[in-house]
Amino acid sequence: MSKTIKFFLSIFAIAAVLLIIFISTGANIYTDWLWFKELNFEKTFTIMFLSNFILRLLIGVVFAAVIYLNLHFTKKPINKFINVQTDSKVENLFGEERNQIFEWLNKKRLNLIYLLASIVFGFLFSSISSESWKMVLKFLNKTEFNTLDPIFNNDISFYVFSLPFYSFLREMGMVVIVISLILVGAIYIIFTGIHSFSEISGKLSSRAKKHMSILVFVFLLFKAWDYRLQMYNILFSADGVVFGAGYTDVNANLLGYRVLFVTVIFVALAVLYSLFKNNYKPLVWGIGAWVLLSIIFTGVYPAFVQQYSVEPNEISREEEFIENNIQMTLKAYGLDDVETDDFELSDDDLTYDELMEYETVVDNIRLWDYRPLQDTYNQLQALRQYYTFEDIDIDRYQLGNDYTQVMLGARELDQNALASQAQTWVNKTLKYTHGLGVTMSPGGQVRSNGQPEFLIQDIPPKVNNENINLDNPSIYYGEKTDNYVIVNTDETEFHYPMGSENVFTQYEGTGGVEISNILRKSIFALRFNTMKILLSDDINDQSQIMYERNIHQRVRKAAPFLQYDNDPYIVNAEGRLFWIYDAYTTTGLYPYSQPYNSRENYVRNSIKVVVDAYNGTLDYYIVDQEDPIAQTYAKIFDDLFKSGDEMPDSIREHLRYPQDLFKIQTQIYKNYHMEDPVVYYNREDVWEIPQENYQGTTINVEPYYIMNQLPGEDKAEFILMTPFTPSNRDNMVAWMAARNDGEHYGELFTYRFPKDQLVYGPNQIESRIDQESEISQLLTLWSQRGSNVIRGNLLVIPVNNSVLYVEPIFLQSEGGGIPELRRVIVSYKNQIIMRENLEDALRAMLEEGEGLAVPEEDVEELQEETGLDVEETAGVEDDGSDAQPDQSQQDTDETDLMPTSSAELITEANDLYQQAQRALQDGNFAEYGELIEELGEILNQLSRTGE
Repeated sequence: MSKTIKFFLSIFAIAAVLLIIFISTGANIYTDWLWFKELNFEKTFTIMFLSNFILRLLIGVVFAAVIYLNLHFTKKPINKFINVQTDSKVENLFGEERNQIFEWLNKKRLNLIYLLASIVFGFLFSSISSESWKMVLKFLNKTEFNTLDPIFNNDISFYVFSLPFYSFLREMGMVVIVISLILVGAIYIIFTGIHSFSEISGKLSSRAKKHMSILVFVFLLFKAWDYRLQMYNILFSADGVVFGAGYTDVNANLLGYRVLFVTVIFVALAVLYSLFKNNYKPLVWGIGAWVLLSIIFTGVYPAFVQQYSVEPNEISREEEFIENNIQMTLKAYGLDDVETDDFELSDDDLTYDELMEYETVVDNIRLWDYRPLQDTYNQLQALRQYYTFEDIDIDRYQLGNDYTQVMLGARELDQNALASQAQTWVNKTLKYTHGLGVTMSPGGQVRSNGQPEFLIQDIPPKVNNENINLDNPSIYYGEKTDNYVIVNTDETEFHYPMGSENVFTQYEGTGGVEISNILRKSIFALRFNTMKILLSDDINDQSQIMYERNIHQRVRKAAPFLQYDNDPYIVNAEGRLFWIYDAYTTTGLYPYSQPYNSRENYVRNSIKVVVDAYNGTLDYYIVDQEDPIAQTYAKIFDDLFKSGDEMPDSIREHLRYPQDLFKIQTQIYKNYHMEDPVVYYNREDVWEIPQENYQGTTINVEPYYIMNQLPGEDKAEFILMTPFTPSNRDNMVAWMAARNDGEHYGELFTYRFPKDQLVYGPNQIESRIDQESEISQLLTLWSQRGSNVIRGNLLVIPVNNSVLYVEPIFLQSEGGGIPELRRVIVSYKNQIIMRENLEDALRAMLEEGEGLAVPEEDVEELQEETGLDVEETAGVEDDGSDAQPDQSQQDTDETDLMPTSSAELITEANDLYQQAQRALQDGNFAEYGELIEELGEILNQLSRTGE
């Protein structure tokens, strides 16, 4: 094969690879544009794409131009060097191949090499700015914070928007100058025959010296600018007693940067002076002074000030700067407007009638812990193996005159749970396309069998309350919708099962991108790497392809510059389902503010994203008009964001103060409620998040939503709260609440308990429950019967100048049965009561007064069923683990629990099976699930008979 053919084949192969990359990349870009167009966000896509492309192109061009310009000045010595045919240095350097090299390397080819090298460097360095477009756009559209930093009196917007941009320019400038200096320096040294430093002065031409001197001069100007910018960075110092500039930073480090700034300017001028006057003494002296002053002002002097001035007088020296840190941190986290009040405790005992004056609060005490409730929903309401409840959400609904806290979960379709033989492209793309409805139950109601009292249940969704309307339960966009689907095809979609048959449907919404022609089909086939989109006869001109359906990915794709909450929640509004996703604006450049995760030190939940579960539309509502970062984004992406005033009331009434934000705020506030600098310095009143027991593990109490009536208010409202305990102590000292309803949304309150009265903390209540012998005995007996005892959320409920504690007890069989709420523990002052339900527990505590923690009939019943003597198990504490009795005792327990004959068990099992089949044929899936669960228990007993 000739060289010419090989050459053309190589060119063809390279061109083919580039074409494939171009087509593949183009397909992704085009389908992304169609995705944004479907959402009416074309402008947002264009801005993000073009700003990134133009910035990278601009950086690449500038880098390439600067490098090429500098390389251009080296042509003369190279050309001169090429023409020196008798120079022994050339022979020594290149040997016998010199003639071939320099015969080929003419001026035109040298210019082409320089141009290609410059383009390569420009391309390489343009890629390092792939995320910088956000920073540039924010700089060009910045919004004032109207808050000044306490040291330089600059608006905070300077640090959030301008300083990163200036630092970016300085960094890019220094990089391109250093690269240029290295390249031209290497060329000058090689092509002038320099072999040692001593030869530089004599052999380096005047042109080369001037060229390199100018580059050094420009580099020093950038370095001076670097020192100038570093002055502002003292506001983010982490070396003092608090985050931000301390006494040493302001009085030593800042002075050092100013001195070094002036010094570097002098050195830069000395470079120019030496260039024109050929006198290097000022330069030498300048460099020496720079090195010496750097050592003094970046190390020696600050250490001296810290050790001999600050540390002996730390409180007086740092007090002003601690005050700065406290105030700026509170502002950065939205804690500067927290209303603080005392929570007065009544000396009189709370009566049942007094408590029932807060009927809405009592009726909505959340007994259902979302963790075991998720298992309950999945076992009772999933109803098919391909349905799942990914999460349980907590919300509130106005049901007639009742303001009700509810638990609800979306019934999503998990395509991965389809039977293996059903895992086909047609099923996963055209047939099984969506989930169906939600399951909803009141948070404070329990059926007699320990299961939830459903407001919405079954398939198709059955609504058990006239105040709830659910006309369209389909979920095409959710937390489990990971794959693309195609709707409006000739293949009808599976809607839901009905007995032994299935109900099918056709999509009637606006979601998805139309694939009405062969070109789009080809592009999507390329994007999703499948020819089936092209070959399928079921896809017609009206078909729509839905992709990026997972709401976690969906919101991040539309607005990747925001931070997002970990827990989106589903809402039933106007007969349809929507997801509400909390989005945050953050920065790590708020002066003096203490970072919460080692990076960000400012956070606002300024944006609420509403996702239509049927159509997939995204609405980004700005609910905090005072957030400068959100306002800056709104200027940039004016087609993406809407004013919070445009949010429908049916959605607004379900807004929640996000737990993730509240966790951050409480972590900060536990230290920064101490606004006195001296108190803060001494850490005299540090608070902690209390702990509780969950399934044998000690965990921090999570912030929890409850219905409560705040002191001074005349009605109950939906709040998010958390208690606080002192550092290294378990008693409770305060509790913090975020309001969620109406015009009060987002208001924060802190209530402090009297310092002269003991208020039990959650961990103390958990310990007292463990130490209550009657309760401990009963929990132990349940464990010995083969049940897993789950202690749910311990809720602290401040009400009517009193504090109640409520903890639900769930039982779950060891084989993974349905978690059932079997008991409720209530504590008030020094009493602890456990009863079958909350009402009985409250009455026993507040009406009957002192009495048994556990009803005597409960203990007697368990003694009869198990044959165990309760007194023998006294003092044994449940830790949530699966306690195992010895085998002989276990055999005794099982024998005592069995009917007198296996025949009775067989008869009962057959009856239950026939009832379950009738329920399945009638489409009553809830009853079917309950009967199958009972049948499982009978079969377990039968298996233990050995017959």
